Amino acid sequence: MAALPLPARNPSMPTLSPSSAPAAPASARDNGMSLVNLAARQRMLSQRMVLQTVLAARGSDLHLKAARSTLALFADSQARLFDTPRHLDAKSAEPIRKVYQGPTGVGATIDLFAQQVDAALDLAERQSPRVEEALARLVESTDGVLEALNTATTAFDQVNKAQSETLMKELAGIVASIQTVAREAKVVSFNAQVMAARAGQHGREFAVVANVLSGITNEIDGLSLQAVSLAGRSRSAA
Repeated sequence: MAALPLPARNPSMPTLSPSSAPAAPASARDNGMSLVNLAARQRMLSQRMVLQTVLAARGSDLHLKAARSTLALFADSQARLFDTPRHLDAKSAEPIRKVYQGPTGVGATIDLFAQQVDAALDLAERQSPRVEEALARLVESTDGVLEALNTATTAFDQVNKAQSETLMKELAGIVASIQTVAREAKVVSFNAQVMAARAGQHGREFAVVANVLSGITNEIDGLSLQAVSLAGRSRSAA
């Protein structure tokens, strides 16, 4: 069957390219979902859209409405992912920008897929005979968009791991500094206790201060050990 050109894109369909991507609504920005999970969810949404669009083309108004809703969610999520580099440091932003906009970037593939879904839904809504051709194109693009979305998810995962490694190194440095201060405080406390003992009756108040300082350093030691343990568990879970 000869391929027919897709009909003009519905202007109401949000463009996913970085230059004109709309800001995701507050519900999408603030739902607590990590970027890695958000990118991974796009794969599931893409396949859901294909199934819903096929059923919509068979005359299901329910699936037509559901497909429109899924497409809107997909577009909002993709806009957030495209926009991510603006909120990262230069080192973290570069691989994300490259995976979407570089010479072999996946942004165009994802954008085209969303446009194909939108076009097929328009044809299904009008019950146009051309919907079968649009569906064939959409199904043919499934492998390509899945590969593109997998590539994007991998990039986000790598950035997330790199950020976690950096955070763990910073935490280890902070803990080491705390432990150094605690050791120095112990020496000061010990010397103070010795001086208080030599001062006898006149050093009682000084001894109280020295004992309090000793207790504080013991608490710092305990907290430092907890921080080291937490850092180790976080590294193992990463």
